[in-house]
Amino acid sequence: MKAKKIKAFMAAALAVCMVASMTGCGKSKVALNDGEFQEVDKAELEFPLKEKTEISGMTSYPANTESDPNKRTIFKRLQEKTNVEVKWNAIQADQWSDKISLAMANPKELSDFVFSAGFSDSDLLKYADQGIIIALEDYIDAYMPNLKAVFDKYPEYRTMCTDTEGHIWALPWIEQLGSGKTAIQTVGNMSFINKKWLDFLNLEVPETVDEFEQVLIAFRDHASELQEEFGIDGSIIPMSCIVNDGDQDPSILINGFGEGYGDADKTRHIAVTDDKKVICSATQEGYKKGIEWLHKLNDEGLIDPEAFTQEWSTYVSKGKSGRYGVCFSWDVANVDNLKDWVPLPVLTADTRNLTPQNGSFTSGFDRGRCVVTAVAKNPALVCAWLDQMYDPIQSPQNNWGTYGEDDDFDIFEMSKNAEGGDMLKHAPLGDASPVEVREAEAVGGPLAVLDEYYDKYVTCPDDAQYRLDWIEDYFTPDMHTEYVYPNVFMNREDTEELSNLQADIQKTINAKKSDWIMNGFTDADWDEYLKSLDSYGLEDYLKIYQEYLDAYYAEQK
Repeated sequence: MKAKKIKAFMAAALAVCMVASMTGCGKSKVALNDGEFQEVDKAELEFPLKEKTEISGMTSYPANTESDPNKRTIFKRLQEKTNVEVKWNAIQADQWSDKISLAMANPKELSDFVFSAGFSDSDLLKYADQGIIIALEDYIDAYMPNLKAVFDKYPEYRTMCTDTEGHIWALPWIEQLGSGKTAIQTVGNMSFINKKWLDFLNLEVPETVDEFEQVLIAFRDHASELQEEFGIDGSIIPMSCIVNDGDQDPSILINGFGEGYGDADKTRHIAVTDDKKVICSATQEGYKKGIEWLHKLNDEGLIDPEAFTQEWSTYVSKGKSGRYGVCFSWDVANVDNLKDWVPLPVLTADTRNLTPQNGSFTSGFDRGRCVVTAVAKNPALVCAWLDQMYDPIQSPQNNWGTYGEDDDFDIFEMSKNAEGGDMLKHAPLGDASPVEVREAEAVGGPLAVLDEYYDKYVTCPDDAQYRLDWIEDYFTPDMHTEYVYPNVFMNREDTEELSNLQADIQKTINAKKSDWIMNGFTDADWDEYLKSLDSYGLEDYLKIYQEYLDAYYAEQK
């Protein structure tokens, strides 16, 4: 209790320091509002505003794309629609994490809102305690009709956005595509195999880990023939990946070992058993056996030597050169092309199972996508403008791209639905990489794309539809796990403790994973690894997750 009082006092002192005027506490010139709800006349928020008004925002943008948000077609149209001009502080995505942390620690660097925050629960609760961001629940109810409509229809999203004290500190990103075990988010690092190479070598798509290994060996041993037949410039790489890098990680291959949990949660490394017990997936016997097998593949020269160090651009460049036999990504079109590849089915080892990604049964969801800061002098206006992102015609554009661009490619064309209303129709992607085209046009930020929007406000993207088909045909039948860990909003104390524990736990797991795939390991190494995780508080780590899982299902009764 004493520690909590001290922390509260320090947070209050920090807030006083930051709202100070020209005197004291570093002589800050920035005045922060106190976070109390500021009511305004709704007539003042009718768009377009009668007079042009400026607000400020921070956002990120992918490297090698337009760096000025106001030059992007989506924001140009929003300015015309609202008569609100946003003064942007745009930061390249690969520098975002460091720079946004510095900005949040210095109110003089802050804007009215952070559009692409991507904050963790720990970040949200920390900044809330410090008075840097403001609670949004009252603004949502009063001035954000688009988002409120989403919350009213799907109250679980409001619940997932609300902390244990009843406050909403950020605006979410929501993307519904499929549901339950057929949802598009159930599998991130999808595995793909080069069907063109299989056909040339008269090989079948493998179904077991042994068959898979033999296919990779065939790719390796017939490299010169493959190069000559398909005009490949560069060495043949039987399997490429990026170890410990999200959708490019090869962990989907080891689901069949041991108990069949694999390691679908590559950040927290947790899974839920069928009796609702939270376990560490990276301490299971199946994980150990799976990593041993991956080392065997590496020792046989079947895994790309650069798999442990390469960046996305290098990975894609080699893939586009046609050098891969097996690769991993959200969509193989990002790495090579569609016509030559098929999904690699779930491989049987000791069992046949695919553990879906945690949180995926409630669709794509990011609780900390956008925050409004205490710098905002007119938070009602800021929230009303941000609510435009939840308009059913606007959200798909922010998520994927737009229409009427000046360049050679459009994600959409404006069309009509069966009732004659405006509908965004997806344009064919052709040979273009979906991720690269979307990065050039989309703006991200807070949004909601719901299943009922398809064929009413927007068509389902071709690449999303074929990915949904892949999941249903290749992966869902082998998802025998009953539960995934749900999206829960923990209190600050538990969130901070988990964050601190996870830092060492995740670092240890990822480091050993890379090392062991490259160099192998002994039983003694494994035992020492388990002892290290225990010393870093793995038992406490799992206990916190278990308590919230139990509470979540208790509320469902």
